[in-house]
Amino acid sequence: MADQEKILQPELPIIDPHHHLMNHYNMRYEIENLKADMADGHNIQTTVYVECRRGYREDLPANLAPVGETETVEAIVAPLPKRPTDFCAGIVAHADLLLGDAVDEVLDAHQAASKRFRGIRHLAAWDDDEAVHLRMINEHPHLLAEPAFHEGARRLAARGLSLDTWLYHPQLPELAAFARAVPDVQIVLDHMGMPVGVGRYAGKRAEVDALWRQGIREVAACPNVVVKLGGFVMPISGFGWHERAVPVGSEELARTTRAFYLFLIDAFGPDRCMFESNFPMDREAAAYNVLWNSFKRIAAGFSDAEKDALFRRTAARIYRLDT
Repeated sequence: MADQEKILQPELPIIDPHHHLMNHYNMRYEIENLKADMADGHNIQTTVYVECRRGYREDLPANLAPVGETETVEAIVAPLPKRPTDFCAGIVAHADLLLGDAVDEVLDAHQAASKRFRGIRHLAAWDDDEAVHLRMINEHPHLLAEPAFHEGARRLAARGLSLDTWLYHPQLPELAAFARAVPDVQIVLDHMGMPVGVGRYAGKRAEVDALWRQGIREVAACPNVVVKLGGFVMPISGFGWHERAVPVGSEELARTTRAFYLFLIDAFGPDRCMFESNFPMDREAAAYNVLWNSFKRIAAGFSDAEKDALFRRTAARIYRLDT
């Protein structure tokens, strides 16, 4: 993205708790690309890498193959200085929680591969409309209800590791039921429980919004769930920002998305919310500096302590980061 804006509140400390490094899926976004996107003036102190199926080990059994991603990221960032930005201070990798107790072997390997390892992400997103589900890897319509998945999640809790997941708005009640069943597991809901605006949900914004809000209220009632505020400029949101000839600016972005984010912050509270970049996926629609400017516009009415939670403190606590 070529568009640039004057940085709002450049002194505000930020942890970016969700980005990827990619050289697959016909997309290249390496550490130098992330550095370039971040070199605009926002005070990004720390970042968290989240799995994107990179670097899987073909020489290992299938259950251990994801350990290659932790090894790959560790090799990329280990030589880097920790200041001014501690890149990938946390690594959220993947392990198949359907392994149940047997997932311990995979978690052992991740922890041996990097001291940055903080948890796993297991996607739960599923929809029977191919226009929605096309880019997802999960093939289990009701993954979160599987007893083996519950047992695998409990193995995370036993080690103090977190569980990131992403799903679509009709699945939010399933997440709430799962969270109640495994109350000791720290769950991170990625991309705001995505109110979908494509496929069979296109043109049904009011209906989707009502169902999403109902689901969010149910999930927010579970104290072991926190939410990431971001991912909403991806094409699946249905706003079509990625198709625009002139990229969206932060004022318009904030104006369009403000009600969604404020509802989430009201439901969960600032101490259970964290803004995220979701780069490079959100790069399809907005530049890095624009995205963070939009978040700062949305959070303008909050106190300094609340802003600190939204932009830094929640992420630091959940991913156990030194800041």
